[in-house]
Amino acid sequence: MLLTGVPGVGKTTVLIKAVDALKAQGVSVGGMISREVREGNVRIGFEIIDLTNSKHGWLAHVNQRTGPQIGKYHVNMEDLEKIGAKAIAEAVEKCDAVAIDEIGPMELFSQKFKQAVKQALESRKLVLAVVHAKAKDPLISEAKRREDAEVFTVTLSNRDNLSEELKKKVLDA
Repeated sequence: MLLTGVPGVGKTTVLIKAVDALKAQGVSVGGMISREVREGNVRIGFEIIDLTNSKHGWLAHVNQRTGPQIGKYHVNMEDLEKIGAKAIAEAVEKCDAVAIDEIGPMELFSQKFKQAVKQALESRKLVLAVVHAKAKDPLISEAKRREDAEVFTVTLSNRDNLSEELKKKVLDA
């Protein structure tokens, strides 16, 4: 189940609500999410959180001086791989479902991340992932083309009810 939509529409929020609802039903969900971090009204970066152990790291930060650059941010490849990619790989091994937020331009710099996502997609586990709407990458195209893939476009009008719909689809599966 792939979530897409314009920036800021609430894709991560929908994913987190769906994960929480599934966990409340006894489904073990692992993987990683990323959230923006602000100081006041200014976004300074994005953190990565492992859903299984709550380990935090930086995906990208304005003060990061090394790593691939997207806009004013540099990607923290070490945290992306040691926390993000590792969380996805461990979820494939140990959990009922795998959550990935997000398969997007920053994350796609890492081959380890791409391998972990590919492993999740090829597993028999349910995958709930946020897919960047405009990113062009063979991995994203492949994920969307899968015959077992279902793509949900998050909008302002459906975002409040979409997590419940996702939960129901997962539980029915």
